[in-house]
Amino acid sequence: MRILVDADACPVVSIVEHIAKKYQISVILLCDTNHILQSDYSEVLTVGAGADAVDFKLVSVCQKDDIVVTQDYGVAAMILGKGAYGIHQSGRWYTNENIDQMLMERHLAKKARNAKKRNHIKGPAKRTAEDDARFAESLEKLIHKYREV
Repeated sequence: MRILVDADACPVVSIVEHIAKKYQISVILLCDTNHILQSDYSEVLTVGAGADAVDFKLVSVCQKDDIVVTQDYGVAAMILGKGAYGIHQSGRWYTNENIDQMLMERHLAKKARNAKKRNHIKGPAKRTAEDDARFAESLEKLIHKYREV
C-alpha cells in the first residue's frame, strides 16, 4: 500500500504525510511543472503542464491497494477500476457504489455552469480546521479498513 496524492493545489498534503509517517506508508506527490513541491518524506513526481497530465500519470502509476487522494471524480473512477482506494480532500471516500452518482453530479454541475456563463458561481468555502480534522480521521479509517483486507 502506498498513498498517491494529486498534489496540484491540494490542501491536505501535510496531513497525508503526517499520517503516512505514523503508519510507515510511502507517499508519492504528483504535480505539474507549474507547481514546485519539496518533501522530506514523500517522493515527488513532476510531470509536464499539459491538460490532465498529472491525472494520467497518477492513474498510470497507481496499483491495486494504493490509496489515492484526489478531488477529480474522473481520476477516482479510473483508480477504482484498478483496485485502488480513493479519498477526496473533504474525507469522502470514492467507492464503486457512489462513483456513478458523483460523476453524474459533476456532469450536471458543468451543464449548469455552461448555461449560466455570465453569472459567477460561488466557489467552495474556505477550508477550516474542522475540514482538516475530518479528512485526517477519514484517511486513518480508510487505512485501517484496507490494511485488514
